[in-house]
Amino acid sequence: MFSAICLQSAAPQSAMAQTPQEPEATTVDEVVVLARRSGAPMWTVTRGDSTLILVGAITGIPRDLEWRPDDLEAAAARSQLILTPQVGRASVTDLLRVVWRIRTISRMPRGQTSADYLEPEWQTRLEAVMAGERNQDWRSKSLLILGFDLMQDKAGYTGRRGGDDAMDVINRAARRARVQTRPVGTVRGDELISSLIDAPQSAHVPCVQAAIAAAEEGPEAARDRAADWRARRVPEVVASPIDKALNECWPWGDPEIAPQLHQQWAAAIETALISPGVTMGVAPIRLLAEAGGVLDGLEARGFDVVGPEWRAEPPAVDEVDSEPGV
Repeated sequence: MFSAICLQSAAPQSAMAQTPQEPEATTVDEVVVLARRSGAPMWTVTRGDSTLILVGAITGIPRDLEWRPDDLEAAAARSQLILTPQVGRASVTDLLRVVWRIRTISRMPRGQTSADYLEPEWQTRLEAVMAGERNQDWRSKSLLILGFDLMQDKAGYTGRRGGDDAMDVINRAARRARVQTRPVGTVRGDELISSLIDAPQSAHVPCVQAAIAAAEEGPEAARDRAADWRARRVPEVVASPIDKALNECWPWGDPEIAPQLHQQWAAAIETALISPGVTMGVAPIRLLAEAGGVLDGLEARGFDVVGPEWRAEPPAVDEVDSEPGV
């Protein structure tokens, strides 16, 4: 469980020696073309001599998914700076608190089950999903742990155990090319641990409900999500049952931690847009593309955000229904 506390966790050469501006422009273009060719959803924002490339990542990519990580790695290696997701700074004391309170984190209060917290409709749906389970231990697991188990065991979500994702590729490129990396922020370990230990079971009800919905889709939920990601169907990824569940579960679903994560990304992007050269940022795609997320914020401030459409098209309205008085 404590592994979840890590929130995810070169001078370019120019072929033309003309004016200083021309090689720089060529370099930026090359980086952008490489990144786009990889197939990963990405957006570019330019202000003056600053270019920001935002790559939308998902975890849990099936190992047999075909995309072009080598191109993304090459693009990352040509960047001047790479922004990575937040990290949790945990002390030995924080780790010991997890060990001491592991039962609180992983189990229901004694004598209680999921039926004590879920409405009958949701409990019935959960019973249906778990109908084939011989071991009934799931009934007394904490709702948070149950939610993650449902995503992994029933909806096919492999988390960090999946194939290489965009975060893995970009981090590897940074190590190999010795590109400077910078987490967009940190979250104090004691805050993370407190939010995990002190939250009542009722706080995790939205998480387990979303996980039940993902589990009902079966293992194809993960494959469909990955296929949408590769095809850059961004609204479909954000609306996928797995991403909805991840957004409801700790830490992203925590009402105190989540705002910190969003604010830190906004501040890091502001800094990147006044830094010359190419900055590449890799972030969970839902953080970038959700309603009111990073991309909406950039567009609201007047920036030209270039990349795949990230907003779902509004549902078609029947012309007859839209007529006044109908």
